[in-house]
Amino acid sequence: MTEYRAHFDADIAFANGGGLHAEAFRLDLPSAGLTEAEIGALLVRHLGLALVGSVELSNLEIVEEAHKGSRGVAPAPSHSAGRGRIVDLSHPIRAGLVTYPGLPVPEITPHLTREASRGVYAPGTEFEIDVIHMAGNTGTYLDSPFHRYADGGDLASLTLETLVGLPAEVFRLTDATERGIPAEVFLDRELAGTAVLLHTGWDRHFGTPEYGAGSPFLTEAGARHLVEAGVALVGIDSLNIDDTESGGTRPAHSLLLEAGVHVVEHLTALEWVPVRGATFTAVPPRVEGFGTFPVRAFAEVPSA
Repeated sequence: MTEYRAHFDADIAFANGGGLHAEAFRLDLPSAGLTEAEIGALLVRHLGLALVGSVELSNLEIVEEAHKGSRGVAPAPSHSAGRGRIVDLSHPIRAGLVTYPGLPVPEITPHLTREASRGVYAPGTEFEIDVIHMAGNTGTYLDSPFHRYADGGDLASLTLETLVGLPAEVFRLTDATERGIPAEVFLDRELAGTAVLLHTGWDRHFGTPEYGAGSPFLTEAGARHLVEAGVALVGIDSLNIDDTESGGTRPAHSLLLEAGVHVVEHLTALEWVPVRGATFTAVPPRVEGFGTFPVRAFAEVPSA
């Protein structure tokens, strides 16, 4: 489905005095055929303004562009309409895959080959049993509190209610001008109990040398805001939720995992998930004494 946004300058006057001026503002649109007055009304609803006297737009341009989450464009789709479209948000794991530079790559070897199994089972019956040796931080994976804290909950302690069918809030950051994602990005949404998914577009570099340097990350202030907002999970489609070029500090991991907020890194295909209305699931195996493991992360997008 094609999505549209309006680019414009705006002058807003209030009925009780004062005003606002905006330059190069961008606003999600429900369709391309809106009038200037209708776009002005959407702007007022998005900003939550009261007692507006007039709205004047200039340099208005409507372009095909993915929605970023403007309020007032359309109600969130209902999750009660039955099974919707499933969007796979995980990278496939294969032998030799480099997820995080410096960590061991997966090795896949046979324990029992199909040929050897023919001497074990009845005629016409054969199986293959393989062994995979890999770090927990491989592919698209989830961090539990035990990953950061010795007394934190391990993978076996995580409840399915905090991993399955979480309301997804996607933040489009592919055109951000800074690597660090600040707290202010999240101020326009109610996020309690949600999976906050940071769509940076960095997954386009996955598996290449470019992936390992200059990646977007969540700032300490951003992580603190999400903890205080009561989110259930934070996911990102880049190298790390933290700035790996900061000299070893990991404030986002520390704050989120201390608060019991799950972290999912190395997501992909977030461009196919709407900013609101989908649900998110990412479940690791129930391994005791282990902090991080690959997940099959996916979003369910309700049918229109």
